[in-house]
Amino acid sequence: MSPAGILIFSGKRKSGKDYITDVLHERVGSHNCALMKLSGPIKYQWAKEMKLDFDELMSASEYKELYRIKMIKFGEDMRNQDYGYFCRASIEMYHAEEKPIWIVSDARRKTDLRWFEENYSGRVKTVRVEADEEVRKERGWVFTPGVDDVDSECGLDSISSWDWVIINNGRGKEVDTGNSIQEMLTWVQKCLNNFS
Repeated sequence: MSPAGILIFSGKRKSGKDYITDVLHERVGSHNCALMKLSGPIKYQWAKEMKLDFDELMSASEYKELYRIKMIKFGEDMRNQDYGYFCRASIEMYHAEEKPIWIVSDARRKTDLRWFEENYSGRVKTVRVEADEEVRKERGWVFTPGVDDVDSECGLDSISSWDWVIINNGRGKEVDTGNSIQEMLTWVQKCLNNFS
């Protein structure tokens, strides 16, 4: 099955993109929507090779932070050989081909966006999640050299052509997305109507 629509999210660490994509996934419904993490296949391969706990690497835990720099290097090496490798692996890992709507929660590089545009032209919308640095610090973010100053965090900073930008400075479980979530849901419904 080819997707009817793909929403690709990007944002800095602790911007809240996982929380927002979880909310959106819940509203669209798991019967219609695959929630994909491009980092999933990276962490899975890394955990397998290094005999680490995959579930802990997928969480927002300190455990993941211990290995982040080495995982970034591992991912970069793979992307240099084939920039679409983790995009394809993520589709397979999350069984996305079974669903008409795909939400990609963690695009980090221009090649991630390029691969989806090249392969699913006209069905892709991009979303940038932003939060003030002070808010990110309140959520546990600490600047880490080799993580926060490399492509895995900064590769999409120069892009200004996002379809939606969400300023997510809410505290706790609050998310102030303005009309963005509703606009995305309207777009998703249109994709689903055209699909059936």
